[in-house]
Amino acid sequence: MRPSWVEVDLDAIRTNVAGFVAFVAPAELWAVVKADGYGHGDVPVAMAAAESGASGLCVALVEEGIRLREAGLDLPILLLSEPDPEDAAEVLAWRLTPTVYRHATLEVLRAAGEVVTGIAIKVDTGMHRVGATSDQVVELARRAVQLGVAVDSVWTHFAVAETDDPFTEEQTRRFDQTCRAIEAAGVAGFKRHLSNTAGTLLHPGSRGDLVRVGLGLFGLLPSPPCGELIEVIPAMRVVSHVSYLQRLPAGSRPSYGRRRPLTAESTVATVPIGYADGVPRLLSNRNGEVLIGGRRFPLAGTVTMDQILVDVGDADVVVGDEVVLLGTQGGGEIPADEWAEKTDTISYEIVCGIGPRLPRRYVGGEVGRA
Repeated sequence: MRPSWVEVDLDAIRTNVAGFVAFVAPAELWAVVKADGYGHGDVPVAMAAAESGASGLCVALVEEGIRLREAGLDLPILLLSEPDPEDAAEVLAWRLTPTVYRHATLEVLRAAGEVVTGIAIKVDTGMHRVGATSDQVVELARRAVQLGVAVDSVWTHFAVAETDDPFTEEQTRRFDQTCRAIEAAGVAGFKRHLSNTAGTLLHPGSRGDLVRVGLGLFGLLPSPPCGELIEVIPAMRVVSHVSYLQRLPAGSRPSYGRRRPLTAESTVATVPIGYADGVPRLLSNRNGEVLIGGRRFPLAGTVTMDQILVDVGDADVVVGDEVVLLGTQGGGEIPADEWAEKTDTISYEIVCGIGPRLPRRYVGGEVGRA
């Protein structure tokens, strides 16, 4: 088998979750485990979060929620977008809490089963992705009560919580105003939630009854100021091994495109991992590096689909040596934020982009331990 994989530290996730639980109390923490747990593995991450005090789970897709239920997770599971009408019966059968922002969806859910345990109504306060207007939310809440459907929660999503305090405060004001209007219409007893990881840390007045933390669970933070408020441990290492070595003269131009000459005679290591696994090709000309023996070494040429080449100079490197692309090794570290900065993206995309060709290996305690 190819000696490349993703290592996920479940104890790091447990520690991160416990830290957030303590930080936000008395608000609840709901763990966002969509997109296969941001590339870390949704079921193991959800189990670790449940063991460490998470009160609920959040997913994007019906099939993601079903997978958690099939694994035996019994916490409330919130669908962060409306389900397709054809999935309404599955939503009810698997006890998922659907987000609703259209009357048609509410009616379909009610028609799909004798009992709808509850819904979450989403209000658009400025993100302008999905969600009902404030007036529409009030009418949705009224109609839900008429149909005998409980409104479990009303929620919104911040657009710029890590960068724009005035707009985030305006979103919070609009949300609070909407919730008061819902209560004035005779609907009460619902939970309120607004905050993602950035909102949770930087806007304590907007935590509501619960917060939805995703990125922070995995030891990543959306902006440097967040790191001044809570300490987290990155949970992912992307690991491979040296598979081949060759000594090349100065001026040699390894890999596709022959883009960059070696400045001196050097040993070049082949490592069996590439852009099909989520290693950004842009790192080829953005000073991408890897760790071998705790030391940084630069890429030698273009990242290819299945392999990378590394200029190890005159270092004592042998076939079989561990190579770390993301994470720690010895005293060295290459964080996801570094890749994100070098490739003009965000750490969310980096970890979510580590592909399924790399098996996930879990350390830090058994999955689902008592």
